[in-house]
Amino acid sequence: MKALLLASALLVVGLPAYASDLTVKDHYKTVIDRDPYKVEVCYDVNIPGDKSGDMLKGAIIGGIIGNNVGDIKNGGALGAVIGGMFGHNSSDATGGTKRQCRAETRYKETVREIYSHSIVMFWHNGKQHRARFNKQ
Repeated sequence: MKALLLASALLVVGLPAYASDLTVKDHYKTVIDRDPYKVEVCYDVNIPGDKSGDMLKGAIIGGIIGNNVGDIKNGGALGAVIGGMFGHNSSDATGGTKRQCRAETRYKETVREIYSHSIVMFWHNGKQHRARFNKQ
């Protein structure tokens, strides 16, 4: 602010008589405006076959057989595990692809240059002076 007042005062009292090579340079900056908009985007995704039903059936049948065969301790649990593995491995469930859609936010960008500030430069008594200011 002090430099702006100094520059203004020098201009008012006749800077051209006391200073040489007076230049004013405007500076600009790039601004990107982003405007959001929504789009629906769809993808094909792979869906694995659901083998859990066949695994559960195998576990139930294996548990029943394990409880009724021989005198094995925890035979039902062992039969359920083996039956579940067999049911899973022998399952004919197949996967495929499924179309899934979702909303996404995207942005339209607009690039523009806007005024940032100005600098006045001048020489006085062999010394260069600068003052930064904003035009109103």
